[in-house]
Amino acid sequence: MGGSTNAIIHLLALAGRAGVDLSLERFDEIGRRVPLIANVQPAGEHLTERLMAAGGVPALLKRLAPLLHLDARSVSGQTIGDVVSAAEILDEDVIRPLDKPVRIGETLAVVRGNLAPDGAVMKVCAAEARLLNHRGRAVVFEDVQTIADRIDDPALGIDENSILILRNAGPVGAAMPEWGMLPLPRHLLAQGVRDMLRISDARMSGTAYGAAILHVSPEAAVGGPLALVRDGDMIEFNLAERRLDLLVDSDELERRRAQWQAPQPRHNRGYRSLYSRHIEQAHRGCDFDFLRGAEKDSLPDGLFDGWVGGW
Repeated sequence: MGGSTNAIIHLLALAGRAGVDLSLERFDEIGRRVPLIANVQPAGEHLTERLMAAGGVPALLKRLAPLLHLDARSVSGQTIGDVVSAAEILDEDVIRPLDKPVRIGETLAVVRGNLAPDGAVMKVCAAEARLLNHRGRAVVFEDVQTIADRIDDPALGIDENSILILRNAGPVGAAMPEWGMLPLPRHLLAQGVRDMLRISDARMSGTAYGAAILHVSPEAAVGGPLALVRDGDMIEFNLAERRLDLLVDSDELERRRAQWQAPQPRHNRGYRSLYSRHIEQAHRGCDFDFLRGAEKDSLPDGLFDGWVGGW
């Protein structure tokens, strides 16, 4: 569907609790081979209500049937095969055949590099193609309020090739809000620029459009490399190679790391303190570490039935 990258975090967290071995690499592998077939925004033409009128998720699953484990059970107790057999595709333009996708190429990618050692995700199908192999100068924002205050400041020298960085918006830094869709400066919008490369440790809404690399892990607030980026640093992104790199000498990065200081905890007791001390990073699902790894006998009967080799 080319929709929400939030699904990655949710599924990683669920898998962690159930003791299923699921990783970011699995999402990248699926993203490489599953085409974009739902012609709905932000990657397609129509509003999501058109998908529902075309048969909804059951009809979408019917199209995807050759790629699915049809004997897997849905939440209703039916198998996916049961759902697919009862579904009807009512609009061929909205729910496309597998061999006639909305657009060619990946819908989703997982990238790594010295800026995201544990991974970051990108909704590729919502980005302008020119930004999928890109090098630009970093413009760094420490928080979302700074963006609101300064994004239109001419002194920042932002141009269409700049790379906008938002940090301290990850699970520990800010409980990972949907701030990853950084706004574009007004002067660039006036020039007709509609997309720029944006990088953050935040999330992004499934309805959002644009070249945004999200869920950078580890996040800035725990000392991840995103914390070391400075205005003017060159950053290189290469989708084909799944690389996201900060082009700064390793010795300089070590000097910056030695100077970096962790932010003071804002909460020393109560739930927020518990949360900050035990929440996991995005590549592990942003769940509490003490909830990971359930035993089989602690889960609902039959949950593991039919699972072969994990996900």
